[in-house]
Amino acid sequence: MKKLRISFNAPVTLSFVLISFVVLILKMIFGQSIVALFGVYYTSWADPFMYLRLFTHIFTHADIAHFTGNFMLILITGPLIEERYGKRRLVTMILITSVIIGLINVLFFRDVILYGASGVAFMLILLSSFVNIQERKIPLTVILVSVLYIGNEIITGITANDQVSQLAHIIGGICGAVFGILLYRKNLARNSL
Repeated sequence: MKKLRISFNAPVTLSFVLISFVVLILKMIFGQSIVALFGVYYTSWADPFMYLRLFTHIFTHADIAHFTGNFMLILITGPLIEERYGKRRLVTMILITSVIIGLINVLFFRDVILYGASGVAFMLILLSSFVNIQERKIPLTVILVSVLYIGNEIITGITANDQVSQLAHIIGGICGAVFGILLYRKNLARNSL
């Protein structure tokens, strides 16, 4: 009888979780200084760390509930995306989403420190609804996921006064939809050759 082994089945997704968990532990030890170190906010266009934080803000979370909420979604969707589109593409999509969300925060919300992986989670949610798309058919799931997630964030953004960045969720969802469309078109072009 063969021994049962644990597989590191989604290296990008699992590495993302592990890095973020280490940063969470550091935040528990060192407090808000970790948020200032990793979170994205405007300092100066001459500050090289501001550009680095466009990437690192996705690794920082307020507490274990914030971390768990984001990574439950990422652990569900990430391996599917990683298997379907590959490790490099997933890393690229995460980084692009992170930078776009960070830049919008720096440009329009200079006094706000943004952190958390929820924009990436929303990108993966929308992108995962494109996985089973077929030629000339838009799955109803793509439409429903888009309407429910993005619509909910727009309504919540208008009505709620909380510390959650619904704009990061919306931007992440839009990034996921754009990536899904681009990857679908690329796959369609490749199959037509």
